[in-house]
Amino acid sequence: MSSNSNGSRMEAPKSKSAMDQFKMEVASEIGVPLKEGYNGDLTSAQTGSVGGEMVRQMIKKQEESMSGRK
Repeated sequence: MSSNSNGSRMEAPKSKSAMDQFKMEVASEIGVPLKEGYNGDLTSAQTGSVGGEMVRQMIKKQEESMSGRK
């Protein structure tokens, strides 16, 4: 097994920054009080809803891209 097998690690700093910004935007949109740094006061349902919405939005954008719509 290679040393970079961790699927959640982002190699490009710009990618990490963009995903962090996207995460904060999504959290704000759905009313989750996500903040920079420690978020241990949030429930797993709250944090999961942010990740789930991020995935939904990414899938929607990809589907629109593939169909030629924007």
